[in-house]
Amino acid sequence: MQLAAIILLMVVLPIISIVQDLATNQVLLVDALGKWFVFWAVGWRLVSAALHQMLRPAYTAKDIFEIDDPAASKLVLEIGFGNLAIGVPAIASLYFPAWVPALALAGCIFFGLAGLQHVRNKASTRAEIAAMVSDLGLAAVLIVYLVWHVLLVQA
Repeated sequence: MQLAAIILLMVVLPIISIVQDLATNQVLLVDALGKWFVFWAVGWRLVSAALHQMLRPAYTAKDIFEIDDPAASKLVLEIGFGNLAIGVPAIASLYFPAWVPALALAGCIFFGLAGLQHVRNKASTRAEIAAMVSDLGLAAVLIVYLVWHVLLVQA
């Protein structure tokens, strides 16, 4: 289920949305790339993770972070709050396009550092590897968008 959600939110839905946007609107590829990866991959992925962390903190602590201590639920809740704080504005950026670059930067930092942490932890399970690859992949997409966006703004 987790792998399916990652593939859907970080690959399938952004690409379908980009293709549809390019086919039906007069929009630059760079704008569609930022808009839909921020909306789906940053926004909905973080909001779905936040809801899971806030509703089932003990599960996240034990099964994701491998911490078998009830006190860890307090930290997981705060992680959920942070994910929600980035995810909700990323979803809202669909209606506030000026927010896209800032949320792409926030997402790039978050997912880049999370991906590097998976590397440091020597990700070995299927879930850890999927998270590592998707985190680093999204960070790379967001870097491409940000550099491309800056180059267009300066032109």
